[in-house]
Order: sequence, then C-alpha cells, then structure tokens
Amino acid sequence: MDLRGEIARLKAEQRAVILAHNYQPPEIQELADFVGDSLGLSVQAAATNADIIIFCGVDFMAESAKILSPGKKVFLPASSAKCPMAAMCDAPGVRKLKKKHPQAAVVAYVNTSAAVKAESDICCTSSNAIKVVASLPQEEIVFLPDCNLGDYVSRNVPGKRFILWPGFCPTHENVTREAVERVRSEHPQAKVLVHPECRPEVVQMADKVSSTEGMMKYAAASDGREFIIVTECDMSYRLRLANPGKTFYTIPGTTCPTMKKIRPQDILACLEGQVPEVSLDESMMERARLPLERMMAVGRGD
Repeated sequence: MDLRGEIARLKAEQRAVILAHNYQPPEIQELADFVGDSLGLSVQAAATNADIIIFCGVDFMAESAKILSPGKKVFLPASSAKCPMAAMCDAPGVRKLKKKHPQAAVVAYVNTSAAVKAESDICCTSSNAIKVVASLPQEEIVFLPDCNLGDYVSRNVPGKRFILWPGFCPTHENVTREAVERVRSEHPQAKVLVHPECRPEVVQMADKVSSTEGMMKYAAASDGREFIIVTECDMSYRLRLANPGKTFYTIPGTTCPTMKKIRPQDILACLEGQVPEVSLDESMMERARLPLERMMAVGRGD
C-alpha cells in the first residue's frame, strides 16, 4: 500500500487537516499540513475550513484544538500520547491552591489539561509567559505546572510573588549544564538556544532563551552559522529544513518518548476509523476557552 497516497486521499475526502508538533519525528512532520508549536497549530486549524483535525502531538494539545474548534472533530492518533508534565497537575490540586491564595492570579501554561485550564485565570505559552504575567494587576501569581518556566518568568517580572507548582518536563529537566558544556566545547562558535522549560542553570547558559517558534525566528535572522539547540532533539529537523546553510547540534538524551508514539500508520488508522476522538464536556470547554482567549488578547511573545 502507498501509505502517503492513501493518507492524502482520505484526508482530502474527509476534509481533514494534519497538524504536527515540532517535536514529532521527521516522517510525521513530512505528512503534516502545518508544523509548529502547540497553540499556534490549534489557532491555524481553527482558521481552516477543515471538518477534522488530526493532531500529532500529545493529549493536552489535541484538547486545546478541540477547545478552539468545538465544531470540528479532533483526533489524537495515539491515545497513549499523554504529556507527563501535564499529568503532574490536576484540577482538585489547583482548586486547593486557589483557596490557599485567594488573591493570586492563576496562570496556566498551555501544557495543561482542559480541566486545569478551566480552573485558571489566564493561560500562557513559553513565548509569551513573561508578557502575560507582566500584564496582570495581581502581585501574587500561582504558576503551573512547570516550575522551570515559572522560575524563568519570575526572574524577568520583578515585583510579583510566585507560587510555583512543582511540575516539570522530564525531557528538559534531564538536560544538565555539563551536557551543554560538552557540546559547546566541541562547537565553540555555536550560539546556544535554550528552551525555558530547562533547569535554571541551563537557561543561564543561553545566548537566547526561546520557545520553539522563537528558535525558528532567531536562527533565520542570525548571522551565526552554527547553533546548539537545547530542547527536544527533533526540533532540529525543522530548523535544518528552514536553514539549509546552517548547522544545528542537539544535546544527547533529549528524545521525548511520548512525542514518538504516533506513527504514519496511526494517522492512516485514524482517518479510516475516525478514532480515537477527543471528547470534552461542553461546560469545561467553555470555562477553559476563556483563559486561552485572555492570553491571545495579550498577544504572542518572541
């Protein structure tokens, strides 16, 4: 069977759009209509006339797509693709924290479940987190679920008191200062681009701290020819495609196993059987949409 051809045929027949996160393996990125960060993809999909969204990423991403496109069918080709960081934060725990800090604004990173977003005041991405927090009148901020991103924001928004949820991305948390130093010693001319989900001591090594889309912009605009990419390793695939005259190095051990669960045959099976579909409670979706809309009103960051 011509897998690519069959996927293209069914996609056109069913008015489907395929989204792939930057951390998906190359063979998935190549099948996608859009490749990018999680929220950007959901916004792009909402703007299309597609009836079906196939999100190649992890669970919270597909949920966000459903929240922003409630009239479309949304599918996650591998139901086991559950983000470990999002799983570290739950709605009951957030409600308890809100009772303890009633004057605080609750800021939820988009890497959270729909249920957690529904308990939050506003969402943020890694690119606009500083901008979002700075826009809030409250002096006290409950930031969840990523304590590393929260630490980075706290260092850049003085005058606020932060209560950080103790969550983290295992892939970024596993990156050590020593690992980055080893790669940098091998490529001393390379610019170091670090995702703010990394540990504080790794973030401090960066020439540029940036979201994945920010890395794309920085690499394209930079006069530099070599870059060390301190995030999930397959981000380098898209960077290389977009910058053929430049070289990108990754840090060993930065593969996210959850992001590799979706295979091309899973996309085909999804189109053939229209499962597994993302289903969310209507009331929860309405509550979760509001903090996303508030964030989008603030605007993107880098």
